[in-house]
Amino acid sequence: MMLVKGSMSKLLALVIIGMMAIQLIKPLGWPGLRRRGDFWKLALLAMAAIALAGALGHWT
Repeated sequence: MMLVKGSMSKLLALVIIGMMAIQLIKPLGWPGLRRRGDFWKLALLAMAAIALAGALGHWT
């Protein structure tokens, strides 16, 4: 099944937003994500991952 162009970054954004919501409710406990206030680290990860997905989408 071929994904529609741009759907990977949308899916990635939804997954990371879900992780951020879970982090605010109950911390994930992963290294670097032990407090509720660490959800901003997931936001930085999301921005970098979506930028990378967008850049790779333009090259293919």
